[in-house]
Amino acid sequence: MSLSIGIVGLPNVGKSTLFNALTKKGVPAENYPFCTIDPSVGVVAVPDPRLTRLSEMSHSAKTIPAAVEFVDIAGLVKGASEGEGLGNQFLSHIREVDAIAEVVRMFDDPDITHVHGSVDPLNDIEVINLELILADWQSVSKQLERVEREAKSGDKEKIAERDLLAKLAPVLESGKMAHSLELNDMERELIKQFHLLTMKPILYVLNRKSGAVNVDAEEGERFRVLKNFLAEQNAPFVVVDAGVEHELSDVVDSERADFRRELGVSEDGLDALIKKGYETLNLISFFTTGEKESRAWTVRRGSTAPEAGAAIHSDFRDKFIRAEVIQWDKLLASGSHAKAREQGLLRTEGKGYIVQDGDVMEFLHS
Repeated sequence: MSLSIGIVGLPNVGKSTLFNALTKKGVPAENYPFCTIDPSVGVVAVPDPRLTRLSEMSHSAKTIPAAVEFVDIAGLVKGASEGEGLGNQFLSHIREVDAIAEVVRMFDDPDITHVHGSVDPLNDIEVINLELILADWQSVSKQLERVEREAKSGDKEKIAERDLLAKLAPVLESGKMAHSLELNDMERELIKQFHLLTMKPILYVLNRKSGAVNVDAEEGERFRVLKNFLAEQNAPFVVVDAGVEHELSDVVDSERADFRRELGVSEDGLDALIKKGYETLNLISFFTTGEKESRAWTVRRGSTAPEAGAAIHSDFRDKFIRAEVIQWDKLLASGSHAKAREQGLLRTEGKGYIVQDGDVMEFLHS
């Protein structure tokens, strides 16, 4: 499953530093045939201690984590929707990703110029989001003109497209994102073909800087309005120190915790970002485990057993008979598949089973 997160942001917010730190957590691309070999794409492992423990239990020769792509997208400036800066490149690249990681500068530093002269996280967010909205409004307006003509033929599909575009246009024109519009099931499916930027999920990455004055540490007005915005939007966010994470990427694992303590950064911000990005894409992991390998497989939340099987091989979907399922912690407690079977803990599930995060699965097909 090829799913990617585009890293976007204004100049000098730490976007490239963050991407470079992420790429140090890269995984061998040969294990993920969907991956693009491109210097602007980082394929990173999704941290998952459950997989490590399953691999230890099975004495697996290989351990292959789930992976997600992060794409370094050209920096945005005000007026991007009108072609300012690298605006056209920015917009074309962001259309190709499945979610947006919006890097927001949280630190004051006189040696690093802010493109707008002063650091204001919410203002930065509004600048970027407005450019996305304006680009979508232009796109919707053009499509509406075309579809209005086509709908005069009486074609039901074109009429449905026209009606949806007509609902979208005033929402975007008022400065709101497309995802704020309430849609029915048919409209949710139909809107996909418009490839709107503001329908993509957004994860806000709040980038602090060790040793600098950080907005959240001040607890002032800038942080208050940012917190209110994130709460009102129910927006997912993570806090990172991209500079520290980039420095730590070259430190051996055994010494990393000590360096974190010295720098005053207690948690691994990159791991938090990767896991939250995975959630933002609405993805979960199920596992297969054995002596040959233990592996985390990626599926969309709500996938059926045959759909999950397709992540491994199309036969597991097309010729699906049943799946044996057990949650990872119950398997670990049993010690092996054989013991779990003896204890009656393995469940047999059919085509309608909805896969749960953390399921360990074996598929039977014809």
